[in-house]
Amino acid sequence: MQVLVVKLSSMGDILHTLPALSDAYQAYPNLKFDWLIEPAFAAIPRWHGAVKQVLPLPLRQWRKTGWCQAAYRGEIQSYLQALRQRHYDLIIDAQGLLKSAMVACYAKGPTVGLNWRSAREPLASIFYRQSMVVSQNQHAITRVRSLFAQALAYPLPESLPNYGVQRENLGPLPQPRAPYVVFLHSTTWASKHWPEVYWVNLAQKVTGQGYQLYLPWGNALEKARAQRIATQLNHKVANTAIVLEKLSLSDLAKVLIQAQAVVALDTGLGHLCAALGVPTLSLYGATNPKLTGTYGPNQQHLVVDFACAPCLAKDCALVHSATEPKIQPPCYTTLSPAKVWQVLAGILFPTSQL
Repeated sequence: MQVLVVKLSSMGDILHTLPALSDAYQAYPNLKFDWLIEPAFAAIPRWHGAVKQVLPLPLRQWRKTGWCQAAYRGEIQSYLQALRQRHYDLIIDAQGLLKSAMVACYAKGPTVGLNWRSAREPLASIFYRQSMVVSQNQHAITRVRSLFAQALAYPLPESLPNYGVQRENLGPLPQPRAPYVVFLHSTTWASKHWPEVYWVNLAQKVTGQGYQLYLPWGNALEKARAQRIATQLNHKVANTAIVLEKLSLSDLAKVLIQAQAVVALDTGLGHLCAALGVPTLSLYGATNPKLTGTYGPNQQHLVVDFACAPCLAKDCALVHSATEPKIQPPCYTTLSPAKVWQVLAGILFPTSQL
């Protein structure tokens, strides 16, 4: 049976879909999946053994360069014609957006997705041949697992999610020079950023225990932050903190999977750690981990204890408060480096006392 999965972005949403593939493959070992996805995330489905072919769909690129130009060059028409040449026994829109539903509808085969009350964009449901009821009051991973179970007619497993990432599909792993901890210090919303001074304080505690610190980054602002954190450590002991080169998603996965521990914000890379089974402590302020937090073995959460949290706002309304001018957003005053270190130390030294 050949199934097309439509899940275009973002990184966290894509990783949330992997356990559903594992469930389906366990129920039907002859299943083969193709996956429509944005090119930036195309490496992720390739890590799963049930995925036969990945079909990168550059919607973001076409939007950036202009739909008219892409249409004029024939890129859109050529892609859709190639897609129509494939026939699928089932097409599952696992995203529930208008754009994903329209693409799913254009592919050849019966379409399945979320119903009006379940989809993120209710209008998407009118494009499906069959729509499923999935409660929104549960974790995103459980929602996708439920959708696949209904679409393919097998009982929803009660087990913990199995992301199905095959280590050998990551490619050869570099040999680390010393044990290290990774700080995923970057995220999209301003309200989700842990204060930089806190990162420095925590970094001093980590390196003081003999670990190297790895600091990845994805853009110029993130690189500058990583360099500032590293500078404050390396002026005492050289090469204590390493600012990594800009890495591909696959290469970063190879770094994460060998880490002794990771400290993450609410970011797609935190979900990547969960998929890889890396011991990870994730920090939550503006967002609620009950619905979209990292999920799986070796995952721990610390959540702020503040009156307005989780606010689910991209920008903190109290960010200019005079009460805590150095700690922004102020909700993170309840999530101090000492509190984070207490949990992180339990991950690094599970049988010893510091």
